[in-house]
Order: sequence, then C-alpha cells, then structure tokens
Amino acid sequence: MYNNDPRTVITLDAGGTHFRFTALRGCEAITDTYELPTHPNDLPQLLEDLRTGFQFIIGQLQEKPVAISFAFPGPADYPNGVFPSRLTNFPCFEGGVALGDYLKEQFGLPVFINNDADLFTYGEALAGALPMLNEKIRNAGGVKEYHNLIGFILGTGFGIGITSHNQMFMGDNCCSEIYCSPSKWGQELIAEEGISLRAVLRYYRELAKDEKAAQYTDSYDIYRIADGELAGDQEAAKKAFARFGEAAGYSIAYAACMLDGILVLGGGVSKAAKFYMPALLGELRATMHTLGGQSLARVPSYIYDLENPAEFEQFVKGETKEIEVFGTSKRIRIDTQKRLGITLSQLGTSRATTIGAYCFALHALDNA
Repeated sequence: MYNNDPRTVITLDAGGTHFRFTALRGCEAITDTYELPTHPNDLPQLLEDLRTGFQFIIGQLQEKPVAISFAFPGPADYPNGVFPSRLTNFPCFEGGVALGDYLKEQFGLPVFINNDADLFTYGEALAGALPMLNEKIRNAGGVKEYHNLIGFILGTGFGIGITSHNQMFMGDNCCSEIYCSPSKWGQELIAEEGISLRAVLRYYRELAKDEKAAQYTDSYDIYRIADGELAGDQEAAKKAFARFGEAAGYSIAYAACMLDGILVLGGGVSKAAKFYMPALLGELRATMHTLGGQSLARVPSYIYDLENPAEFEQFVKGETKEIEVFGTSKRIRIDTQKRLGITLSQLGTSRATTIGAYCFALHALDNA
C-alpha cells in the first residue's frame, strides 16, 4: 500500500533491553539502526534516550520526516500517547507518562504509538504474510482470497493483533489481549504462563536431566539442545517445545474460531516451529463433543500448515464441486471447504513491526 511512498517516518523498536531507532521511506529502512540501552527504571534517563535516539536519526536525513511512529508492549491509551500505569518491561511508567505529548514538544512532529503485536500484524497484513499468501494462491491457480490476519507474538510474552481489510483493530480501550486468557494447564492460570520464553525454560527444567538446566536464560538455548547443537537433554528439550505448542494451540484455537482469519506467528520463540508446530496443529485440529455425543471440529475451518508444500497445495485446491442453478440449465462451481492457514512471519518480527508503524502513520496522516 505504501511501498513507493516518498514520505519518511522515524520508527523505534522499543525492546526491554535496547531501543533501536531508524527511518523508513517506502517501507524500507533508509538509515542504519541506531541503538541505545534502555533504562526501564529511570524515567528521566529513558526520556533522554528517546530524545537522543530520534534526534540522531533526524540528523542522518536529507529531508524532514513527516512523523514519529513506533510500538510498545502492553495496553495503554495509544491514541493519546499516554501510558496511564506501569508496563511490565518499563516500571518507570508507574503513575502515568504522557509520552506522545513529550515527543511532540521535543520534535514538532505528529507522534503515533501503538501496541507491538498490533503493528506486527498490520505490517504482515499490508506488506508481508497476507499479500504474499494471496499472490502465491493466484500463482498456483487458486481463486480464494484472504482479507483478515491474526498475528501472535510468541516471545517474552504472548500477544495478539488483528487486521481486517487493511484496517488495524484497536478496541475501545486499546486492550485487545490474549495473554490473560485461560491456560491449557488450568483455568486459574493465564495463558502466558504456558506460552512464553519463560514457559519453555520452565518446561525444560521440569523435564530435563541436565545439571545446567537452571543456567539457561533464553529459549534459543533450548532450541539448540533440541536440534543437537548444544549439549543437554535433547528429548526433554523437544518435549518442552511440544508442551509449549500444545498450550499455544489451545489458546490460538479460540482466536481462530472467533476471528476467522489467516494466522501468522512472530517473536523469538516462533522460530522453533519445527519442534512445536505438530503439537500446536494437533490442538487446532482437535475435536470437541456435544452432550448428545456429536463430534465437532475444535475450529470450524480446517487449519493448514502453509509452511508445508504438500499442505499448501491442498489449501489452494480446496474442495470444489458443481451445483445446478435451480430452474435453469446453468451449473456453477463452488468451493465447499472452510479453511484457514497458519504461517510464520514473512518479514521478521522487528521489520514487520516497523513497517506497520510506518504504514499506520501515513494512513493516519492521510485520513486526518
């Protein structure tokens, strides 16, 4: 949608440990990334870091940017750029911070802040997974086109974003969340306790016969053990990801039922798909029952693994048949299969999020 737009927007990848600043034009980065460590417990220093980072990027540009646009994790009053309370990764926001107005005062530019999972999904919907999928369907001779994308961040936490017909869903309170939905492992637990980096580490520690199990701090270590690249309990590592996949599939199934769109996975843990995807798909394809004994699919639409070439071929084909138009000699061909697909980020989580931030800013300016 904005691939050839000449306007420049400054963006930020606001992680829990580092701020990474850059500028985009036409959905492509036009400056090198400028990185600063975050100070999540020191508000004056954090604000100074933001001012310094954005100013550095502005100094690299030949033209004035039209906006600043970036993502933060968690709920906030995003339209007004206000964080009314602390975020998990930013304790210094305790008591409320008018971050949008602060940056407007500093730079004299429109400022747009949104949830990271929302912008990740928006970026994949406009420039990544969704348009790429529809193009692949057309190239393979398919006729079905998809307009809805549900994105999931599988990383430090568990987040969700929704884009429908190129419109990013925000909700009345900017608080469309999935991390707090019931867990597969007990209705009193939030889903994120079973679907996060810390969950993978916990599963491994519970299952492994590994003296070093308590030392690992990143799910990538468990991935390397599962893949045989790092010494450890390989079977326990594989089971840890399978348990993660089961919990993720349980929660994602609810979203697939209600929102009826293509599913895309991002975040650091999502890269271990070969170890968790079978269990995740098992949950999405499970059956449930009525009191009368009737079996029903957990998700009414069959979920195909779009990363699997054989499944993608069947996904494109669907189940077609001809029916007669009553009272005429005409016959039409219809596709009778309700189907969705699940895929991995096609842009990379960080790039998808920054592209989402870029597109959101331009869309907001064009419709002001």
